Amino acid sequence: MEEVDFSWERAKARRFGVWRYRELLPLRDDLRPVTLSEGGTPLIKVSNLYEKRVVNTPNTYVKFEGANPTGSFKDRGMTVGVTIAKSLSVDGVVVASTGNTAASAAAYAARAGLRCLVVLPKGGVAIGKLAQALLHGAEVREVEGTFDTALELVLESVMGGEMERFYPLNSYNPWRLEGQKTLAFEVVEELGEVPDFVLVPVGNAGNISAIWKGFKELYSFGYADKLPRMVGVQAEAAAPLAKAWALGLKKPVFVDDPRTIASAIRIGRPVNWSKAMRAVEESKGFFVSVDDGEILDAMRLLAREEGIGVEPASSVSLAALRRVAGEGRIGKGDLVVLVATGHALKDPDAMMGKLKV
Repeated sequence: MEEVDFSWERAKARRFGVWRYRELLPLRDDLRPVTLSEGGTPLIKVSNLYEKRVVNTPNTYVKFEGANPTGSFKDRGMTVGVTIAKSLSVDGVVVASTGNTAASAAAYAARAGLRCLVVLPKGGVAIGKLAQALLHGAEVREVEGTFDTALELVLESVMGGEMERFYPLNSYNPWRLEGQKTLAFEVVEELGEVPDFVLVPVGNAGNISAIWKGFKELYSFGYADKLPRMVGVQAEAAAPLAKAWALGLKKPVFVDDPRTIASAIRIGRPVNWSKAMRAVEESKGFFVSVDDGEILDAMRLLAREEGIGVEPASSVSLAALRRVAGEGRIGKGDLVVLVATGHALKDPDAMMGKLKV
């Protein structure tokens, strides 16, 4: 890679997260960011869970992405994606979504003065996320079927169809992933070192590859002396990559009717599957799946033992750690980061219904 003029000291002098690392983003200097001061999210040590022997890894941290402006990690990518969209003078932006992308795209489009069209699977989006999209003025279309159906409609419509003048912002958009890679930069800056393992919820499979890209860049530029092992976590009934990994296959075992309480990762045909599999293979990591019972149990434990409120898709990281540490795949001496992708208030139904709070 070419040499980059970057320093942690200069980054710390800037006011907020993602754009602190502008020298590590492949953007023109004259672009004015569309930002809500995203990034800079807390890295929280889960000491209570270790003391109570819920986990056997004492050096475990949660990267709480629910602290972003719209409550999820999507804001990291959306600030960069919408900045690009505005510079192109498009009519608006469009996304298919299980909810978090819709909420984030709507907020950043509003900030940029652009229209926002979101396509959602009918009945498949948590009420908190749908409410956010509507609050920020998104034009919402519901379709029968799954997220994969919604994404197919978006792809067809922007390729010379009715949305030709709309800029697509799903995670196949490379600018989105450029923003999301900054999570890796923050983890290294906050810890002062590279973790041994990073566990990431996997839905459409863009985030794990983006985070891996961030770590690789730090290593290539000489700001890190090693690389972490990436662990992709899926819900058991929506696990095309975890199933393929367990079977030793090179391609996903696609799921036509994915089902899980973790609606944010209820995706059976992830478009970024090849990037995700490459990230896990290159890092010498692995994929794992957890069932809905484990997901809800982990969600409850994070909230009641550590005070960290996350939506179900976020808690899969802890659920997976409990399983694989028990199997010896992650050791007691390992430094572990669990990526928690969204806030608990994203999915009030899960809290009030399944958790019976």
